[in-house]
Amino acid sequence: QVQLVESGGGLVQAGGSLRLSCAASGRTLNNYAMGWFRQAPGKDRDFVATISWTGGVTVYADSVKGRFTISRDNAKNTVYLQMNSLKPEDTAVYYCAGRSTRWSSKWYHEYDYWGQGTQVTVSS
Repeated sequence: QVQLVESGGGLVQAGGSLRLSCAASGRTLNNYAMGWFRQAPGKDRDFVATISWTGGVTVYADSVKGRFTISRDNAKNTVYLQMNSLKPEDTAVYYCAGRSTRWSSKWYHEYDYWGQGTQVTVSS
């Protein structure tokens, strides 16, 4: 089993930055693709970004492309989401997810493990 714990969320003004972290325990993440999703109140859980097991392949939602960067440090068993130029519409609970395969995916039902989420609020 893999346990995922997100951190780094908070309140920030529009145009600001936040860096989310997702720390894993239970197993090494070396062979796991990872992803970030978000869910705003009353809305579905949306794909944000995904990264392959080595970090060589990354995919982003169009809404965050050019502003967000997903990365990973397998030695630290941690995945990151650097969020720049934040907008009020980025406000949501952000979830880290892992899938038991090396290849990234933007489909939430293909992920096996989920964190508890961290709140990101962007004020205008």
